[in-house]
Amino acid sequence: MTSVKKKTTLATVKSFIKREAKNGNLYIKVNSSFDGMVDCVMPVEDSFRKVETLNLEEKKSLGIRGAWFVGHSSDSFDDFSDDNFIGYRVYNCCGTFFIAMKKLYRK
Repeated sequence: MTSVKKKTTLATVKSFIKREAKNGNLYIKVNSSFDGMVDCVMPVEDSFRKVETLNLEEKKSLGIRGAWFVGHSSDSFDDFSDDNFIGYRVYNCCGTFFIAMKKLYRK
């Protein structure tokens, strides 16, 4: 029997954002963003930083600096994990960012 992974959707990512913001464990890292000076998406040097503000009424960014959701099924989502963080990679025509939580290590 094979297991089928559920598709990650905007609703999945928004639920993750709400939960981890409430827990004070939400981080963002921007990898690329749209640059109007050259009219294309360009790489950005960034590292994970804690999300301090959240406003779910702002539909395109959820009030998160560096996040941008295009909507209308134009956002793509991948699971993400490294040594310190776990979450999602979000990419669209505006760029790529990671929204994640710090892994909690137990001894």
